[in-house]
Amino acid sequence: MKASEYAKKSTADLQNELTKLKAQLFNLRFQLAAGQLANNALLNACKKDIARVSTILRQRELNIAEEPAKGKKA
Repeated sequence: MKASEYAKKSTADLQNELTKLKAQLFNLRFQLAAGQLANNALLNACKKDIARVSTILRQRELNIAEEPAKGKKA
């Protein structure tokens, strides 16, 4: 899911999503160790989704609004 889609969700929904993603990552790692994981790219995708959700939660915690694009000076 894209970061913009996560940003539209409430904080409680994001915390639930983070819990689900961490459980999914645990299961993927378990499958990898058991040799049952067919698509290794799922690990990286799951990690990136966890990072996206964690970043949005942290931004909300610090009350940071979206900043202008890099490279553009005001």
